[in-house]
Amino acid sequence: MNESNKYIRFDWAAKRMLRDKANFGVLEGLITVLLNEPIKIDEILESESNQDNDRDKFNRVDIKAKNSKGEIILVEIQLTRELYFLERVLYGVSKAITEHINLGDKYSKVKKVYSISILYFDLGQGADYLYHGQNKFVGVHTHDSLKITTKEKDAIRMKTPEEIFPEYFLIRVNEFNKIATTPLEEWIDYLKNGHIKDDTQAPGLSEAKERLKYLSMNSDERKAYDRHIDNIMVQNDVLDTAKMEGRAEGRAEGRAEGRAEGRAEGRAEGRAEGRAEGRAEGRAEGRAEEKHEVALRGKKSGLSAEVISQITGLSIDEINKL
Repeated sequence: MNESNKYIRFDWAAKRMLRDKANFGVLEGLITVLLNEPIKIDEILESESNQDNDRDKFNRVDIKAKNSKGEIILVEIQLTRELYFLERVLYGVSKAITEHINLGDKYSKVKKVYSISILYFDLGQGADYLYHGQNKFVGVHTHDSLKITTKEKDAIRMKTPEEIFPEYFLIRVNEFNKIATTPLEEWIDYLKNGHIKDDTQAPGLSEAKERLKYLSMNSDERKAYDRHIDNIMVQNDVLDTAKMEGRAEGRAEGRAEGRAEGRAEGRAEGRAEGRAEGRAEGRAEGRAEEKHEVALRGKKSGLSAEVISQITGLSIDEINKL
């Protein structure tokens, strides 16, 4: 891609540019293709994890917006694996609900929340690049969906739980390996590869072509952006190398211990148990060494102990002792 067609990564744009009202169209486009209905953002709300300095370059980036219906939309960009990710997403949605209802208000004031997570790491097992979930109440025997009768402004209407309960979208960016032909696929292609078609009609991407060009930034902004990209590449290399080394060492130790114990037992049962125990111990030791190696490399790369703890699951004390 030549420099004139180089576009800024979405995570950087979300941290620096998309909070500007003039650029709301980009974010509106992404949400529109996900929800399959036109979305208009009224305002960007204050978000505690909107951190804007180099030390936070490995943290998640998020945007909290309110649409024209008064609903809350949380958009999160997560660059690295985080322990208890789903639990934190649930906490974030719950907090958004409670933050936007005043003490003493009726429960009818509770607003629906959409949670959109853009993930640049492998999460769980699944073949798709987009997963969508929400709460439904389905009859155990009849399999019908429950609808609730409500009275609003002297009118009786039926509401389904889906109109009230949050919706969750998980975009597994790394799993997208298609030629983009639909607006949704064009958006995922941009999120993963930075590609935007010259003739794109996808909502928001036309705005992105105009507003998120690399060359539209001044020299200082481009230098900061280039450092951001370099840091991401270094981080990914650190994690991938440590994982490969940890797995290789774990397999080697597991095979060696399994063979040694199996030979010592001299019986088929002993060999099987020895191999199984050896593999288990080897994998456990490999995982532990992998975590320590990731932590050491992270410290050398300048990551904070808090970020390393999120990545590895090690405690701050364990990291400081390395």
